[in-house]
Amino acid sequence: MPDVPDRAAVPTRDPRAEPPGGSAAKDPAGSSAGAPDFLGRALADARSPRVPALSPYVPERPFPWSGPGLPLSDGGRRQTDAAAASRGPRRGAAAGARTDSGHRLATTGTSTLGAAPIRHDAPLDLARLLGLSLAASAGTSGRLRPVPSAGALHPVRAHLLVGPGCSLPPGRYAYDPHTHRAHPRGPAPDGVSAGVLVVLTVAASRTVAHYGHRAWPLLLLDAGHAAAALAQAGPPTADVLVCLDADGALLSAAAGLPRAPARHSEWQAAELEPPLAAVWFTPSDGSVRTIDPLSAWATRARASAPVRAPGPPIAQPRELSRTQHLLSLLAQAPARPAGTWHPASRPEGVTGKTLTTRRSAPPDDLRRPPERELLASVLTTARTASPAGPDWTVVTGGAAPALYTASPGRRCLLLHAHGDARPTLAHWAARQTWIGTTGAVLLAHGCPDDASPAEVRISHLAAGYAIGQAQTHATALGLRSRPIGSWQQADLGAALGEAPGRDWIVHGLALGAPPAKTTTPPATRTATPLTTRTATAPAAPTAAPRATRPTPHSTDPPAPGTTARTTPPGEEERP
Repeated sequence: MPDVPDRAAVPTRDPRAEPPGGSAAKDPAGSSAGAPDFLGRALADARSPRVPALSPYVPERPFPWSGPGLPLSDGGRRQTDAAAASRGPRRGAAAGARTDSGHRLATTGTSTLGAAPIRHDAPLDLARLLGLSLAASAGTSGRLRPVPSAGALHPVRAHLLVGPGCSLPPGRYAYDPHTHRAHPRGPAPDGVSAGVLVVLTVAASRTVAHYGHRAWPLLLLDAGHAAAALAQAGPPTADVLVCLDADGALLSAAAGLPRAPARHSEWQAAELEPPLAAVWFTPSDGSVRTIDPLSAWATRARASAPVRAPGPPIAQPRELSRTQHLLSLLAQAPARPAGTWHPASRPEGVTGKTLTTRRSAPPDDLRRPPERELLASVLTTARTASPAGPDWTVVTGGAAPALYTASPGRRCLLLHAHGDARPTLAHWAARQTWIGTTGAVLLAHGCPDDASPAEVRISHLAAGYAIGQAQTHATALGLRSRPIGSWQQADLGAALGEAPGRDWIVHGLALGAPPAKTTTPPATRTATPLTTRTATAPAAPTAAPRATRPTPHSTDPPAPGTTARTTPPGEEERP
């Protein structure tokens, strides 16, 4: 959704206001004693059909760290895009390359800024890693990046904890995706492992301004997508580990950020950034690495604070404060503060060109159903991306619409139910009616009504991470795709005759085969009817599909006259 400055005002609260439930509900550790009730209400509200209220327009804040930052790119070497893309990020790790975003990804030689040398021949070239994952395209507004985001708002921020063996000198940095620069924030503690640890946080203000009470699940999904983009951009010289459940206080301490509840009193110049995930890159040369990388960074070496903005702190909309406190609650994991680290894998066929050319396809390009073998391959990628997280189902259209799950131990589809569920999915997904005619939809589902904060967090982060992996794999297979993040009343389990409130849709990915190539001789093309494309579209949903199980249906049919939206690629529809 494009930014629009004329928004209606909503009540605001002081940024240092107490969390929901009042000061009496806050324990000494900074958490809310009424957290389960607060989370349950927020979860039910995000899944309800209530339309978000308009909020004040929130422009993206300037990057709050001082100085020009270290330029990650070396502009001295030039190379064609075609040559860079043909090698991909694995084969081209030892030579210069340029991403489609326009950033220089040279990996040879040394450049300096002051006394800080930048080694482009290091085993871990951060210019390439970040250029293939998080960097904004040069010369654009910053909305076009390799990683997708709800509304193309990109709320995820990356803090780099750099050890030996990287192109940047060891230390803490904040990455600015607009300028492709790293802002130094302090030295590295002694004894940290080689490689780089990337802590991902979210700045919620712009997403909340667009999506209101539905913003916080989208922020979690966006963080998962960013983790997937980083993991897939890892070079062949590094092992990649991903953590989606580390304690927020430990993540904040490692990144040199204050604990979330005290943020506004300590760093009033910066927006609250609840930390949610981390990705760790270590050289795959047999080097010794610590078991708990976050604690090694958290116990020593204090980081610098952001630049203090002139004037008093800015009052925040009530919905933004509520979202920030909810995300801080979800980030708490005191039972296992160091988190669970699992190895990341790159889907087969994914190259640097795949990562930088992946885009959300327009709805009209998603009408052709993909081949079953390709759907099974994408489904397997989603299921195996993370050991924890939601369940997975594929909904297909065509002549025999149905719902499929993955067959255990085999890369094939297992029939789950007959019938066309796509019109119901269209209604559940903020009435985006184009979903009713898309070729197929990959669904992540789970997260019951009474889910704990840890389960809510991992369900959404793992869903975003897995969909990010699946979308890249679909691109490598030649399929068109488009993430679907906003879901209301999407109780898939209840629609299939199971207990209500136990199996909700969390995330989705629309999939379509590429347009059929025309092989008609030039002499006969003028005789082709203008309705050829329409005639080859999937058949319209039947009124009463045959079913071996209850087919998903909506108890509240779409409003008459609802038409398909045609949002530009890369922008998710606002509910």
